[in-house]
Amino acid sequence: MNRLSTQIHKWLALIVGLQVLGWVLGGLVMTAIPIERVRSEHHIAKFQPDALPTAGLVGYADAARAMALNPVEATLKSTLRGPLWVLKDSDGTTHVVDARSGRHVTPLPAAEARLLAGAQYQGKGQPAVPRWFTVAPQEAGRPGPLWRVDFDDAERTSFYLSPETGEVVSRRSNVWRVYDMFWRIHILDFKDGNNFNHPLIIAAAGLTLPVVFSGLVLLWIRLGRDLKVALARRHRS
Repeated sequence: MNRLSTQIHKWLALIVGLQVLGWVLGGLVMTAIPIERVRSEHHIAKFQPDALPTAGLVGYADAARAMALNPVEATLKSTLRGPLWVLKDSDGTTHVVDARSGRHVTPLPAAEARLLAGAQYQGKGQPAVPRWFTVAPQEAGRPGPLWRVDFDDAERTSFYLSPETGEVVSRRSNVWRVYDMFWRIHILDFKDGNNFNHPLIIAAAGLTLPVVFSGLVLLWIRLGRDLKVALARRHRS
C-alpha cells in the first residue's frame, strides 16, 4: 500500500505539479489584487452626463424610419456627444442616431476620441494618439470597430471607446493583463479565457485528485509510524 501510494503520488505529482503551482499563484494574484483595480475603476472620472432634455428630441420610431430600420431594441442615452438613440436590429447590429436631428451619427475623428477619452479618465496619465481598430483586439472584450486611447500612467491604462457614442466600453491596464494571464492559467483556456469547462482543466483536476488521495494515504501511514515510534520510546523510558 505504501509503495503503491508513493509511486502514484510521485509520478502524478510530477505531471500536474506545475499546474497546481499555477493554480496557487493564480489564486494568490486574484485574491491579492482588488477587482476594482483590475477593472481600472479608480481611473473613472467622477462626472454625470447632462440630463436628457424633455423636449425637442426625435422619437425612436422616427429615428428608425429615417434609418430604414425595424429595431428590436431602442435606448435613449445621454452621452458626451449629446442625446443619442442606440437602435439594435434583430441580428444584434447597433445603429446610433442623433436624437436631436434624427441623423445617423458619424464615427468620432481621432482628435475627438482623444478628447472624450481624457474627459472620462481620472489620474495623472496623459492620453496618447488614438489607435483605430476595425477588428478590436481580444482584450477589448467587444467587437470592433473601436478607438483605443492609451494613457502614460504607471499601469499603462487603455480606454476602448465606441466610435459612435464616445463612451468607454472597456478599460484595460497592465494590472488587468497580468490578472488575465493568471486567470487563463487557472482555467487552462488560453484561447479566450471564457471556457470554465475546458477539457484541459477537467483532465488536470482529474489527475490532481489521485495525488491528493495518495498524499493523504502516505500521511496516514507516516503518522501511524510516528505514533508507534513515540509509544515505543515512551514504554522504554
